[in-house]
Amino acid sequence: MFKRILIANRGEIACRIIKTARRMGIETVAVYSEADRDALHVQMADAAVAIGPPEAAKSYLAIERIVAACRATGAEAVHPGYGFLSEREAFPRALEKAGIVFIGPNPAAIAAMGDKIESKRAAGRAGVSTVPGHLDAIADAAEAIRAAEAIGFPVMIKASAGGGGKGMRIAFSKEEVVEGLARARSEAKSSFGDDRVFIEKFITDPRHIEIQVLGDKHGNVIHLGERECSIQRRNQKVIEEAPSPLLDEATRRAMGEQAVALARAVGYDSAGTVEFVVGQDKQFYFLEMNTRLQVEHPVTELVTGIDLVEQMIRIAAGEKLAIRQSDVKLSGWAVESRIYAEDPYRNFVPSTGRLVRYRPPPEMRENGVTLRNDTGVTEGGEISLYYDPMIAKLVTHAPTRLQAIEAQAEALDSFVIDGIRHNIPFLAAVMAHPRWRAGRLSTGFIAEEFPSGFRPRAPDEEAARLMVAAAVAIDHVMGERKRRISGQLPGRRVARARRRQVVLGERSYGVEIASAEAGGNGAAPAAVGSSSLVLIYHAGGDAPPQRLAVRHGWKPGDRLWRGTVDGRAANVQVRPVLNGFALAWSGFEATAYVYTETEAALARLMPPKKQADSGKQVLCPMPGLVVSIAVKEGQEVKAGEPVAVVEAMKMENVLRAEIDGVVKTINAKPGDSLAVDAVILEFV
Repeated sequence: MFKRILIANRGEIACRIIKTARRMGIETVAVYSEADRDALHVQMADAAVAIGPPEAAKSYLAIERIVAACRATGAEAVHPGYGFLSEREAFPRALEKAGIVFIGPNPAAIAAMGDKIESKRAAGRAGVSTVPGHLDAIADAAEAIRAAEAIGFPVMIKASAGGGGKGMRIAFSKEEVVEGLARARSEAKSSFGDDRVFIEKFITDPRHIEIQVLGDKHGNVIHLGERECSIQRRNQKVIEEAPSPLLDEATRRAMGEQAVALARAVGYDSAGTVEFVVGQDKQFYFLEMNTRLQVEHPVTELVTGIDLVEQMIRIAAGEKLAIRQSDVKLSGWAVESRIYAEDPYRNFVPSTGRLVRYRPPPEMRENGVTLRNDTGVTEGGEISLYYDPMIAKLVTHAPTRLQAIEAQAEALDSFVIDGIRHNIPFLAAVMAHPRWRAGRLSTGFIAEEFPSGFRPRAPDEEAARLMVAAAVAIDHVMGERKRRISGQLPGRRVARARRRQVVLGERSYGVEIASAEAGGNGAAPAAVGSSSLVLIYHAGGDAPPQRLAVRHGWKPGDRLWRGTVDGRAANVQVRPVLNGFALAWSGFEATAYVYTETEAALARLMPPKKQADSGKQVLCPMPGLVVSIAVKEGQEVKAGEPVAVVEAMKMENVLRAEIDGVVKTINAKPGDSLAVDAVILEFV
């Protein structure tokens, strides 16, 4: 077994590998760019080596610098993680030449499967079902249009060396083929150093299901069941689970056998994933093979009890697989949510900046439920525009699918992040979505269920009752605290009115505090771990009043209200705003103002604040680099026409005009680094 390994990666996957290596008694070496000097993986490793500037091409993708770091630290082997160099045939060959072991498949297997065009040909020879397509590299737009028309729309344009949703576009027309080809090629070149793309049929209403395989260097290959990865946005997986709610045992066995046959055909000898596109009728077609560890590997680990990183290390060290196919048993259900630094209310554009607060729910294993958080950040750290925007992977495991979903929803509600925008509100909304909970999935789920993008969900009846109760409890604690401030003028004690009007979003609710009790020797609620209230709640209209028993432990400054409302446990996110609180729970969001009846009457007289009109400007929706400007000053532009391309976190985003107009001024040029909401151009 190795004594020291180097991890040629960053972020959460580097931290994940370090944890397993540490448990195995193996020393670890981290590498880092200038942007990652203070990153968590650098702090966790036994040694760390600087390898260059922030740009990945000059650091994490620089093979010679990784090899030099191995020589400098005496690392015997390298784990590539995923992304970066993990699927580049040249990397293990360079390591082999330097006498260093690659913790991954042999170069020939990477060459056979890492190239998406060649992998489809190999799959066909191995008897694996494949999607119809044009498997030659596309030379130009004219050839792309001919191929797409021959296959039939819609088609998928895909980077031959791609992965992770980069270099992929769906096209429904000739015009979309031309634009999609340009974007896919550019992203592929930027992310993988290879701009070759091919075209295949896009299966409508498909599901994305993949099989995890393990092979050793002695000819043994097994599979570890499937993962369902159908919840995707822009071909990027967002939520994964294992097993799949679609598959039956016969289909699982057939897919597993084909995956193993393909792995055997190319002499595969590490952890890898064979991805399939699956129809709702359970017909499946080979998509691609990822010759590396997958982002979503934790769900497989939790349902099988097998540490995939450990298996990769043992295989690379020459050990035989100690697991036979008959040993693999799937137990319970696991769900993973990818927490990204992005703004779900602005079409999920990346968000960069400092993590002012980062308080994930504690990892635990109790009452049949496991909660795991794979992360590579810490509070005070910075989310950089140079790398993928993933902050963490939150994973829950339970005996049943619905129990795993409930555990995931509760964990998302209690995950506190401040300083940047993030997609937790969206993930929480999906966890509560009836179609997701029923397992009726497809890769079009997000586009179909959120066709106009994601917007804050106004509280329904249940959410309103819970959020109003939390708001009144918070206001009560704040009021009690103010009454105990020292040095107040003597005189008659102030009596607080028991009736409240709670404005929650667009609606108003009446609440009466029937009784209030502070826990712990009569101390003030702000100073104790538990307080209780009994509220008389009026939802309005003809609804009868309800009596609500509320218990909680909130104190001023907390960003999380943990409590129960009539016995129902809830974790409500709390952020102070002027005269009120911004609350979020289970994907619902609203601002709450707790007034006395007199205050409520006066508040109703206040005029609403008008939003500024920015319709005649094109604003940069995220911090990023300007790739190109498609218009000139004085040019007439129609609504929907592309005007600029901005790159952020390895993804290119096409910005389009929202109105018809004539370009008045252009304030940016290719190569400029822009802040969020920077004005790119203005119309007359």
